[in-house]
Amino acid sequence: MPAFQRVKNYVLAQIRNGVWKEGDTIPAEEALAREFGVSRMTVNRAIRELSDERIVDRVRGAGTFVAQQKYQATLIEIRNIADEIAARGHRHRSELHQLERTKASETLARRFGVQAEDALFHSLVVHFENDLPIQVEDRHVNPKVAPDYMGQDFSSQTPNVYLMRVAPLEGVSFEIEACAPSSRIRELLLMLPHEPCLVLHRQTHSIGQVASIVSLWHPASRYRFAGHL
Repeated sequence: MPAFQRVKNYVLAQIRNGVWKEGDTIPAEEALAREFGVSRMTVNRAIRELSDERIVDRVRGAGTFVAQQKYQATLIEIRNIADEIAARGHRHRSELHQLERTKASETLARRFGVQAEDALFHSLVVHFENDLPIQVEDRHVNPKVAPDYMGQDFSSQTPNVYLMRVAPLEGVSFEIEACAPSSRIRELLLMLPHEPCLVLHRQTHSIGQVASIVSLWHPASRYRFAGHL
């Protein structure tokens, strides 16, 4: 395990076990570096990642504090699409088009924090609302976080439901863009030529690791994002 990950896991364990509570100051980087026998740069990377994941807050000149654990509320509410559709009084169904073990590309390896060519799980699911396709879910999953992913029946439960059960959410980052879909995405979503997609790219963290990276493709004419704080 990389040295920075050992430091990161230690901080997460202290928070998860209630040793350090919301608002508590965690030890300074110099102290953690001495405790683990590593460089301050190594500790800085661990703390920086925890800050990016909203586990801790770094305040210049004051220190690093345990953050309020409000990821779903402060970033975006991660809801099961089947529940969203049911809340509108409509019927959800899904079609699994791909479920495979694959090798991490260099880009995915960097994002997951693994080596290139390491194993990842990959799924491609189309979600329907009243038999109209509204979302293509293109997801890569870390086998260390969800080792039984390949054995799930994603016609009876969504990948989101399974992952939220086995990999409790610790952090999330996301971005939304409008872009032209590939011919395959366009075909799966029954889209008109030249129609753009709204795409939500989301990365979730659990057990001190990147758990899942997913791109959710939606026809712009049939979907919109909304939220409130």
